Amino acid sequence: MGTNRKLQNVEKSKTKGGSKLKRSEVVSIRLDRKLKFVADMAARKQRRTISSFIEWAVEEAVKNVKLNSEDNETITAFDLLERVWDVDEADRFVKLALNHPELLNHEEEVLWKLIRNNPGLWEGYYLEDKRKWKLNKNNMIFERLRQHWETFKQIASGELSEDSLPQWSEEQYIDSDDNPMEIPF
Repeated sequence: MGTNRKLQNVEKSKTKGGSKLKRSEVVSIRLDRKLKFVADMAARKQRRTISSFIEWAVEEAVKNVKLNSEDNETITAFDLLERVWDVDEADRFVKLALNHPELLNHEEEVLWKLIRNNPGLWEGYYLEDKRKWKLNKNNMIFERLRQHWETFKQIASGELSEDSLPQWSEEQYIDSDDNPMEIPF
């Protein structure tokens, strides 16, 4: 009987209180012993934990990493945050791929090719002079990508075959004013 009450109390204590916001992501890193020692000393000087110090140091560092933007202006990695960050992973990925494809790793390039070559995710038409589908964030149908994001990732990683790609009918190709669009197939 006492054990049941303890279990009930444990269950109640788990559900008490509001949901806790996740402050940050956990990242495992390896540091040389000397670097860890000196980082610990610097953290003490700033009256921070080593984790807080490393987070601060990384933020400062990304403010100094230079990237070239699509219009050849130099921006920092920290500036990139404003251009591509989105709470939805799929949206964030597309914004990064459109703005800085050179930053994609091989697996992300495979995923981007799947997305880029799937006309059901894009409003628009072929450009007549280049016979190339016009891609930009203004004609991406983000809702569709979000809905099928996990499937696209699984296909890109080889967990699923390309037969699992979503299929859309021609009736689904309409613009924002409900007008039929030219379809590239």
